[in-house]
Amino acid sequence: MPDSAVAALLAQGRPRADAQRNVERLVAATREALDELGLAVTTRDIAQRAGVGLGTLYRRVPSLDALLAAILTDTIDEMTERAAHALDSPDAWQGFAEFAESYVQLRASSCGLHDALSGRGERLDLEPRITRLRRAMRQLVQRAQKAGVLRSDLDWRDVPFALATAIPPGHTIGLVPGDDQWRRNLRIILDGLRPARSLAPEAPAAPAVPSD
Repeated sequence: MPDSAVAALLAQGRPRADAQRNVERLVAATREALDELGLAVTTRDIAQRAGVGLGTLYRRVPSLDALLAAILTDTIDEMTERAAHALDSPDAWQGFAEFAESYVQLRASSCGLHDALSGRGERLDLEPRITRLRRAMRQLVQRAQKAGVLRSDLDWRDVPFALATAIPPGHTIGLVPGDDQWRRNLRIILDGLRPARSLAPEAPAAPAVPSD
């Protein structure tokens, strides 16, 4: 994306063709390492994955944090754009549910994004972007509540917390989650967010027992 934060960060001069290939490898390696290792990723991790030396990395990137921040900024902006698109859906529930799926899928596929949205990326100055995402999510929730398709007894803040729980831990009671466990968890969460369709019917009264 020409207007992305990553493109802006790396738009320093006009690198030779071989230098441009190194830049592309560095960005791809950083995304991969960020997804797998989260914010604990190091410059050595990235350089090794890209097949370049640390000197090459530092010639093209101002700092590790600047590169991580640019990549995460682009990803968070993408999520905010998806929320805005969901707000345009004529069906309030479908728009909300489709956004919820893409939101959880992105968090589940990237440890770095999950770390950042969980408050562990303070040094990267992502709060302005996260604030925009938070506002968009609030609008989505409130629109669905107004349409009567999402429980009205919930505070809108309950929903981001609930969606975050769809990402499974590495294991629980000796069980290891499958690749699609987040999707199964999300289905349960979405069912719980919808209003009750009807109360369970009352049991019929027991027949009177003769006293004699």
